[in-house]
Amino acid sequence: MPAPSAFAFPDEASELLRSCVHCGLCLGACPTYRENGNENDSPRGRLYLMKGLADGRLQPTGAVAGHLDLCLDCRACETACPSGVHYGRILESTREELLRARPPGGVGRFLRALFFKQLFPHHERLALLVKALGLLQRSGLRDFLRRSGAVEHLPQRLRDLEAMQPDLAEPPFREHAPAVFPAFGGPPRLRVAFFSGCVMDLVMGGIHRATVKALQAHGCEVLSVPGQACCGALMFHAGEAEAGRSLARRNLQMFEGLGVDAIVNNSAGCGSTLKEYAELLPGDSRAKEFSARVRDVSELLAGLEPVAPLRPVPLTACYDAPCHLLHGQKISAQPLAVLRRIPELKLVELPDADFCCGAAGIYNLTQPEMSWKILARKVEALKQTGAQTVLTGNPGCILQLRQGCREAGLACDVRHPMELLARAVVDPSGA
Repeated sequence: MPAPSAFAFPDEASELLRSCVHCGLCLGACPTYRENGNENDSPRGRLYLMKGLADGRLQPTGAVAGHLDLCLDCRACETACPSGVHYGRILESTREELLRARPPGGVGRFLRALFFKQLFPHHERLALLVKALGLLQRSGLRDFLRRSGAVEHLPQRLRDLEAMQPDLAEPPFREHAPAVFPAFGGPPRLRVAFFSGCVMDLVMGGIHRATVKALQAHGCEVLSVPGQACCGALMFHAGEAEAGRSLARRNLQMFEGLGVDAIVNNSAGCGSTLKEYAELLPGDSRAKEFSARVRDVSELLAGLEPVAPLRPVPLTACYDAPCHLLHGQKISAQPLAVLRRIPELKLVELPDADFCCGAAGIYNLTQPEMSWKILARKVEALKQTGAQTVLTGNPGCILQLRQGCREAGLACDVRHPMELLARAVVDPSGA
C-alpha cells in the first residue's frame, strides 16, 4: 500500500495524467533532457513523478520538487505528444500544490510576496521602479558602476538581472497612448483592443507602438484599454495561481463590453495565458468569451492585407519561434507569412528554431545554470545563419537572446517582428 500523502493533487490534473502512455516521443523535444539525459528531467519522467505524488507513492521532497522546478514549461512536449497530454496544465497545478505542501523559506517567501503580490499586480508601483531604473541609466551611474567593477560584487542572480536590463530611453506605451488609434486608409476593417500588459508596456513601449502601427497599416482601429493588468502568466507558471486568477478577473472586467472584433497582443507568453483564461477561471462565462477573442498580432495580420504597399527593408534575418506561440498557441506559419510581405527582407532558416532559448519567464533567474546551457546552443545556431537580425515575438526571449549575443560577441540585432514590419509601413500622416 502506498504511504499516505499530504499532497492534495487536483482532480482535473489527476484525470489529465492518465492520458500519458509513457511512449517517450517527448524526450527529444525536451531542452532539459537534451542537456543532461536524466529521465527525471524529461516530460515522461516528470509526469511519472507527478503521478507518484497524486497516488501517494511519492512525497513532495526537495529532490522531487527540484526535477519539477528544472522544467521550463516550454510545452514542446505537448507538440510532440501523440496522446495530446496537457503537460503545462498538469505541471502548473502541481506547482500550485507543491507551494502549499513545501512553502518556501524566509528569503524565497519574501521575494515571492514582493514580485508576485506587491509589484507585478500593481502597475503604478512597477512604473515607479522602471522610472527609477531609467533615471539610473540616464544619469550615467549604471555605466560607472559597471566600469568600476562594483556590479561584480552583487549576488549572481542580481548580476544576471542587471545584465539583462533593457535600454529604458523610450517612454512607456499606455501612459502616452490616445484612447483610439485610427486605421490607415479610411474606414476600419476591424476594431480591436490592444493588450499591453505590465513589464512590456513600461520597458518596451517602442515595440507596442510598432505593433499598433502595423495594425493601423492593415486597416485596424486600435483601442488602448486603461486599467488593464498583468496577464498573470508568471504567477500561474510559479504556482501562485490565486494571484494569477485575481489579475485575470481584473482583465475580464477592463475588456468587457468594448464591442471589439478581437483582443490583440504581441507577447507569446501573455497570449498563451490570455487564451487559457476560460480554463483557469472555469465557470466564468466572461472568461470563455474573452479567451475566444484573443489573437496574437501575427495571427490577426496573416488574414489581412496592408492598405498600402510596404517599403523595402534590406536585411538578412532569421526567426526564432517563441515557445508559448509555437507550442502554447500552435502558431507557426503566420509570423513568417507576415514577415515575407516586407520587400527585400531575406529570411534565412535558424537551426532548432523550435527549441527554447532558456528565458521561460523568470527561469533564467531561478535556474541560471541550465538556462545558460540552453541559451549557448541557441547562440551557436544563430552564428550559423549569418543573419544581421534575429526576430522573436516574446519580451523575455528578446532580452535573453540579446544577452546571449552580447556575451558571445555576436553582432546580431534582436528585434520583435512587428518592429521590422512597422519600419516598412508608410504612415500617411508622415509620422
